[in-house]
Amino acid sequence: MHAFCRLIRAISHLCGIVAAAFVGSAILVVCQMVVMRYFLNASTVWQPEYVIFSLVAATFIGSPYVLLVKGHVNVDLLPNFLGPVGRRILALVASFAGLVFCAVLAWKGYQHFEEALVNDWTTDTIWALPLWIPYMAMPIGIGLLALQYVADIFALLVGEPMPFAMDHHSGFEGE
Repeated sequence: MHAFCRLIRAISHLCGIVAAAFVGSAILVVCQMVVMRYFLNASTVWQPEYVIFSLVAATFIGSPYVLLVKGHVNVDLLPNFLGPVGRRILALVASFAGLVFCAVLAWKGYQHFEEALVNDWTTDTIWALPLWIPYMAMPIGIGLLALQYVADIFALLVGEPMPFAMDHHSGFEGE
């Protein structure tokens, strides 16, 4: 496997770990929030926003890992009727479409992040979290997802079996 593909694979694995940490921290904060509100009769200030923003961040940051392990929803009816060449062409078309979509979304996400940073946007709550912090999850996560698409396209173009699927059931082995 080429160095670029190994690097992207490692980054995507790291994204999966970071996403899991975001989800885990959200679970802990929800538990803390329950104790604070129902047992200590105290108000919660930052917890609801933290949980929402961390789960959204987990979604964006975790997306490269999901593509790495081929965990996105897909319908494989058409690829099952195609031969190896047809499956490879279909995978290239789908990967290019995904790459274009991710590039546009990452760019728009970056513009939104930059606008929040420059204009010093904050949440409307007492916590007043600077919005650039949660907004940066979109350009980072989707940008890394685009890189995972580039690595997948590279593997398809050089004729390698899809090295990214953890279980290697991508239908390209043995060609």
